[in-house]
Amino acid sequence: MRQSLSTIFNIDPLEIPITANPGEPPKLPKGMGNISLSHCKDAILIAWHEHKIGIDIERIDREFNHEKLAKKYFCCSSQENNIEQIKKHIILNKWCAIEAATKWNHGKLSEDIKEWEYFVDKNKLVHKKKNLSLKHTQINFHKWIISLAYEETAYNIPHIICCSNKF
Repeated sequence: MRQSLSTIFNIDPLEIPITANPGEPPKLPKGMGNISLSHCKDAILIAWHEHKIGIDIERIDREFNHEKLAKKYFCCSSQENNIEQIKKHIILNKWCAIEAATKWNHGKLSEDIKEWEYFVDKNKLVHKKKNLSLKHTQINFHKWIISLAYEETAYNIPHIICCSNKF
């Protein structure tokens, strides 16, 4: 992370003042922007922006019980009543977006997952209890799905720093 951020700030990687306390997201000092970190079994993703950002990455071919997940967390709207018709990729997209929003909010997925509403057609996420509204961008890249969550303002979609030796 320091190596990647050193390219933005043009300083030695060891001089990047990251605070990374256990159980908390990594932080930069005031004035250096905001970072979000995500990983899966074969990728690490770092997002940086001057404004608050949340990011998540998942493998597109990730094995999980999407029907059980859908039934437990996501089947509250009339359009999602039939579990059997819900496709695995739709649940993975929703999960990834909500995890990015939870990171933006510095929340806990186990507490917040049912509070987030996911509007794929509007690229929007809404936290019902906290009355938060975030923009959402999701892309497929190689064998991963990447979700970004950020405030609904006029600034551009955040930059993604991505380093890897293999694809």
